[in-house]
Amino acid sequence: MALFGPHLPEQVRSRLERGERVLAQAPVAAPAGDSPAPGGAVLVATTRALYLPEGRAVLWQDIDRARWSPDALTFVEEGVGEHTVRLRTELTGDPVDYRRMAETVSERVTSTILVNRFVPFPSTESTTGFRLVARRAPLGSEIDWRVHLGEDLDPEDPRLSTAVSRALALIREQMGV
Repeated sequence: MALFGPHLPEQVRSRLERGERVLAQAPVAAPAGDSPAPGGAVLVATTRALYLPEGRAVLWQDIDRARWSPDALTFVEEGVGEHTVRLRTELTGDPVDYRRMAETVSERVTSTILVNRFVPFPSTESTTGFRLVARRAPLGSEIDWRVHLGEDLDPEDPRLSTAVSRALALIREQMGV
């Protein structure tokens, strides 16, 4: 068996950082307009990132959420938007077993989240509000705070800005982050 497993594309293998390990890989349908790669296109999960079939890496701390269906992996990359990777079935027509990949994606994304706190706004009884999330790259030390606003909130509302600043200061003090 090859060091990086069967059919790890050179475009992925050549981009791995020193010490980066492959945790899971799974066959996928070739991206639209691409001819299939030798051995087929693959989705690769490493200790640092999720490598898409075209070889682009999406860092774990940049994946907001992901979901699986029998036909696709769909995930949201912060600041970029939603991506869908079509899953491939074998020649027999049976679905490929993606459980290991799904578990790896879930575990890696979750491991980057240090704090995830919903703050009701405009009052403490509100069902709307914002979410404060602290994330860190695997094995990293720098913490990145992100604010996710509820659908009905106006980002230009000065009360919201004040509430976010106060909530962030309180959570940082409480959590020591």
